[in-house]
Amino acid sequence: MRTTNVKVGTFNVGLQRYWMQFPGLEERLAGYHKHFVKKLEGFGVDVVCAGLVDTMDKARRAAQLFRSHDVDVIFCNVTTYVYSSVVLPIAKANQVPFILVGLQPTARMDYPKATTYEQLAHDNCTSLPEIGYALTRAGIPYSVLFGRLEGDERVWKEIGEWCQVAKVLHDLRYADLGFLGHTYEGMLDMYFDPTDFHTFFGQNIKMIEMCDLKERVDAVTDSELQTMLTRIRDFFEFPAPGADPIAGPVSDDVLEYSAKVAQGLEQLVEDFELDGMAYYYAGIDGHEYERLAASLIIGNSLLTGRGIPIAGEGDMKNCVAMLIMDRLGAGGSFAELHPVDFEGDFVLVGHDGPGHIRISDQKPILRGLSLYHGKKGYGASVEFKVKTGPVTILGLTQTYEGRFKFVVAEGESIPGLIPATGNTNSRVRFPIPVHDFIEKWAEAAPTHHFALGVGHCQSQLKKLARALDIEMAVIA
Repeated sequence: MRTTNVKVGTFNVGLQRYWMQFPGLEERLAGYHKHFVKKLEGFGVDVVCAGLVDTMDKARRAAQLFRSHDVDVIFCNVTTYVYSSVVLPIAKANQVPFILVGLQPTARMDYPKATTYEQLAHDNCTSLPEIGYALTRAGIPYSVLFGRLEGDERVWKEIGEWCQVAKVLHDLRYADLGFLGHTYEGMLDMYFDPTDFHTFFGQNIKMIEMCDLKERVDAVTDSELQTMLTRIRDFFEFPAPGADPIAGPVSDDVLEYSAKVAQGLEQLVEDFELDGMAYYYAGIDGHEYERLAASLIIGNSLLTGRGIPIAGEGDMKNCVAMLIMDRLGAGGSFAELHPVDFEGDFVLVGHDGPGHIRISDQKPILRGLSLYHGKKGYGASVEFKVKTGPVTILGLTQTYEGRFKFVVAEGESIPGLIPATGNTNSRVRFPIPVHDFIEKWAEAAPTHHFALGVGHCQSQLKKLARALDIEMAVIA
């Protein structure tokens, strides 16, 4: 996982002529900007501050500063009126989200005592249209936030979300994603072109061989194996079987081999410096690779819970969706639509195999499956559901033209039983009738997999889609 810090650039602007005409105004606005920077730092990002930009030379220096620090987002703090010409060079030189922020120091002026000096200290919106015009003529996308410097929860929530988006953009740009095996044959929505991910997101796709995994599994020591077995026994529950005849207890042999594979998988991720991976491998009946691929579920779940998403069936698009949801702090569990409960007006959401086991409020369960439906092999599988409360599902799909697209829906995870089948499942209810949701979701042409996360993330995802310049369909 990447350890480089997310960097946010900021500067404030004003008209240079004002400083001689109104002594003290420049210093007053600098104080407001200092307060703005301090609040930005509270969102857990490194702030690169270019200070006051009021001339073309300062604008060019600020542009170079932001480039040299490789910032992920830029906030232009409009502290009073400014010519648009000193803002444009900064936005033009840095192809990152550019947010115009106008924050009045008070809710209103004291009109009987108002002076031109006070008006200029409150002129945070005057040049927003002019700057927006200049950016539009230059073909530069931007966003505008206007409110109060203090006591404005709405505007600071928006600023905080942009800082979250900066973190996602940073990790998307620098992600090294592995591809192990091949996609599940016949799933046309799973096929992908690695070049799309290199060129659009800036990611690096590394091709991983089954031999790479086998080598590391074979090298696991007895000490490492026992440590992993202890982790697994402490983390999972091992309940009595339910109604499903293929879902029984986990045998000692299956558990030990799965633990060995989990340890080898962690070494693989470390050696290749992976931030995520998509995988699938069928194998020949009884061949070692068949068993190896069928024994990845426990290790995949542990890694996904650590923020290294592992997507099954070779679904690289959903690996990226899971990464996005994880970096938003929502989790991002590998999921698809399961059977509907028309009486309860909800749909089961989950998948066979691994899940994001850190977003449950219960201990995940391990069951031994005598077969994996639709797949080769047998072994241990994870059964869990996400905690009750608000949830968001994110699908990353592609259009007819090949462009990436988000499909998003917010709903609620509700309490209740799930099938004892060794699969992840959560009862999810959406704001519209379940049949209506299924129809609208399918009509948006998503892939059949998506990332399930906790919390409502539509607002952040909308900003991310804007920053990436991709379409976003919201099902509601």
